[in-house]
Amino acid sequence: MAPEESAEAAPLLRSFERRFLAARALSSFPWQSLEEKLRDSSGSELLLDILQKTVKHPLCMKHPPSVKYAWSFLSELIRKHEAIHTEPLDELYEALAEILTAEEPIRCHRSYLLPSGDSVTLSESTAIISHGTTGLVTWNAALYLAEWATENPAGFANRTVLELGSGAGLTGLAICKMCQPRAYVFSDCHSHVLEQLQENVLLNGLSLEPNVAALAQHPGHDTADAESPRVMVARVDWDIVTVPQLAAFQPDIVIAAGTAQLRPLECGLPEAPPGFQCWEGDDVLYCPETVLSLVGVLQKLSACQKDQRAPDAYVAFTIRNPETCQLFTTELGRAGIPWEEVPRHDQKLFPYEEHSEMAILKLML
Repeated sequence: MAPEESAEAAPLLRSFERRFLAARALSSFPWQSLEEKLRDSSGSELLLDILQKTVKHPLCMKHPPSVKYAWSFLSELIRKHEAIHTEPLDELYEALAEILTAEEPIRCHRSYLLPSGDSVTLSESTAIISHGTTGLVTWNAALYLAEWATENPAGFANRTVLELGSGAGLTGLAICKMCQPRAYVFSDCHSHVLEQLQENVLLNGLSLEPNVAALAQHPGHDTADAESPRVMVARVDWDIVTVPQLAAFQPDIVIAAGTAQLRPLECGLPEAPPGFQCWEGDDVLYCPETVLSLVGVLQKLSACQKDQRAPDAYVAFTIRNPETCQLFTTELGRAGIPWEEVPRHDQKLFPYEEHSEMAILKLML
């Protein structure tokens, strides 16, 4: 590929790379732009470059996505090639043959590239609903909050962060790698989510502290001179956690985004078997019950004084139901918690739904 053609193709390659590594929906890929490029004489070279940036990417080879996802992607790539070029591209078919012989694992991986050149890799369930929770996958609000945090690292540097409803751990891992916090507490209430959180923390090269006492050791610890923050995974059930338990984490800043604590819903599927339950969840404001639980735990956190002040708090969410968002701000008012909306950030690091409306609220506890 000529240098000028390579420069023109670079944004397209980056788009395919980011989306594939994060296992985003195939419909979100820039297929139309690819078709236009394939009509050029360099089309085959471009496909080989895409193959190296996706299925053959070093991160993908080490931490692969689901077999079904890789198969679907390669099949679509081959269809695009065959629609324009009559000569088959052997490398594409060889890659597909390798995928067809692989077994589908229970868990797959998603990887997110960071501006530093580092990455966050998550082990996730291949099913959205797994073990009765959606906390085993990463949601758009978590990606949005992680972007904002990496654009505002000074707000986290040398501070202790408590994350409510950490889910698969994307937001916290990005902050740990990009923002130099002193300590970071991942939390959730579901046992399977906590197990996977621990796995993802270790997968990304961080160490785990065994308890709160170990986390609080050496409070003067300067992360700027350290390789990584102190990290802990804790079980926090918003409805029953106490103020002393929250205060023990000594948080300077509290954040929440992504899937949190879930409630079973009546399932409307006519073919659902007896006893089958549907679950719902996308972010921390997905239903009224969760809103009330979240406001309750925020009230408890407002009583957690550190250096004569309560922690800062930020809540990110996808605006899918304006009524639920209105309920959240109304309940904040009733609880006496002032808030303000954080301005939208500029950078788009992670591939998520382009037209999702998301917001971050800063709460003055």
